[in-house]
Amino acid sequence: MIRLALLRHGHTAWNRDHRIQGRTDIPLDDEAVTGLRALRLPAPWDDAQLWSSPLQRAAQTAELVAGRVPRTDPALMEMDWGQWEGQHGTDLRADPASGFRDIEDWGWDYTPPGGESPAHLRARLVSWANALTRDSVAVCHIGVMRVLLAHATGRGFDGPTPFSVKRHRLFVISVSTTGWSFDDTPVRLEARP
Repeated sequence: MIRLALLRHGHTAWNRDHRIQGRTDIPLDDEAVTGLRALRLPAPWDDAQLWSSPLQRAAQTAELVAGRVPRTDPALMEMDWGQWEGQHGTDLRADPASGFRDIEDWGWDYTPPGGESPAHLRARLVSWANALTRDSVAVCHIGVMRVLLAHATGRGFDGPTPFSVKRHRLFVISVSTTGWSFDDTPVRLEARP
């Protein structure tokens, strides 16, 4: 059994402006950098293998909280939101022609225009996670985390999630050939001394 701890990247200007980021490569904002410099991974996660999405907001977060450069893998990139990237969900929701749905109403197979479905994202993530050979931390994105947590808990990708994906917390999944499970008690990052 391998344990995989998921950590959401820090804030960007687009997060604070409530824009859909997807694969658009937005860096952390100054406030996030300052806040993350004051935090670190708690033991035993500080010695785990460190991974991140190749998008700079995730790689920057990983390096700041771990004090080392992460390995990156494209499997950990955020879901492709296609034509909706850079836009506001409230504007898209107000336009019936947009086809916009809140992610809680997607199910596994819904695909935003020009984007990718949660099922497609799940296929690449499960393959990546099943290949891990030791306990790992993956700094990634909320879409990635929602998909992995839904897979680990066996829930469908529709309706409100039974957990809230907050920043500065590790969400730990156990990955094995006999199945996945989720420890629903997040582990907080620690303050640096």
